[in-house]
Amino acid sequence: MPELEEQERRLTLPRFTHDDAWALGTLLVELAREQAAPVAIDIRRGGQQLFHAALPGSTPDNDAWIDRKRRVVERYGCSSYLVGSRFRAKGTTFEESSRLDPDAYAAHGGAFPIAIEGAGVVGTVVVSGLPQVEDHAMVVAALERFIAS
Repeated sequence: MPELEEQERRLTLPRFTHDDAWALGTLLVELAREQAAPVAIDIRRGGQQLFHAALPGSTPDNDAWIDRKRRVVERYGCSSYLVGSRFRAKGTTFEESSRLDPDAYAAHGGAFPIAIEGAGVVGTVVVSGLPQVEDHAMVVAALERFIAS
């Protein structure tokens, strides 16, 4: 968990505009294509969807997973993978102990908060289609490249 918490501290942005959403989204599409990853990608700020892509091999089910993972970030203010990891560290699961509807919430890796320095969490970036560790890693890699550019 310390590594996941450190990622969130490190991957805070100075700003996040519509153009930034497009740049981050296209970067994620490039990463997914390099890996031939059958993923769907979603980026939102507030209640507005700023970017969405569904790559070959993804299905409508990936969009349902995106919504469920995104809701976890919106509720807890941290990555869906970190939320699930915190429950597991307590010897339980999110599904058993959160008291939230598992049809609406999924604490599986792949949803990450878009946080702005001095403002906090303003949105989400989500990948769905790979095992949860890989979904999470793809988002982290894209944010690292985005910040470095």
